[in-house]
Amino acid sequence: MNRYAIAGIWATVMVALDQWTKWLIMETFPLWSWKKVIPGFFNLVHVRNKGTAWGFLDRDDIDWQVPLFVGITVVALVFIAQLLRKTEESDRFMIAGLGMIAGGAVGNLIDRVRLGEVVDFLDFYVGTYHWPAFNVADSALTVGAGAVLVSLWINRKDASGTD
Repeated sequence: MNRYAIAGIWATVMVALDQWTKWLIMETFPLWSWKKVIPGFFNLVHVRNKGTAWGFLDRDDIDWQVPLFVGITVVALVFIAQLLRKTEESDRFMIAGLGMIAGGAVGNLIDRVRLGEVVDFLDFYVGTYHWPAFNVADSALTVGAGAVLVSLWINRKDASGTD
C-alpha cells in the first residue's frame, strides 16, 4: 500500500471516530452539561469552542473565525500533501502522523462548517485545575504531531549515523 493510501486510512479513521464521538455527546448530553467519570480526574462534558486550542479566539464579538480556520485548514492540508509527496514509503511514523493530523484537521473543519464551532467533550482535571476540554480530532492532531517528531528524530539519527 502506498503512503497516500496509508495516510488516507489514518485520516478517515480519525474523522470517523471524531464525528461519531461528537454525535454521541450531542445526542446524550445537553449543551454545557457534564458528568463525572473519574472523580477528581475526568469528566465528560458538552461544550463548544469557536476558537482554536485552549479557547484562543473563542469569542462571540467576532464573526471571522470560521472563514479563517477553513482557510488555515485548506493550507494545512495542501502542506500535508506536499510533505507526503516527499516522504519515503518506509517512513511509517511520518505517514501515520500526517494522516492523523489531516484527519484531526478535517474533523474539526466539519464542525466549523456545520455548526460554526467545534464540539469538545473530554475534560481532564486535578483538583480545581482543568485542562481545556478537547475532542478526538484534537487528540489526533497531538498524537500525529508526536509521530512526526518521532520520525524526524529517527531520521536525524539515521542521517548522522550516531545513536
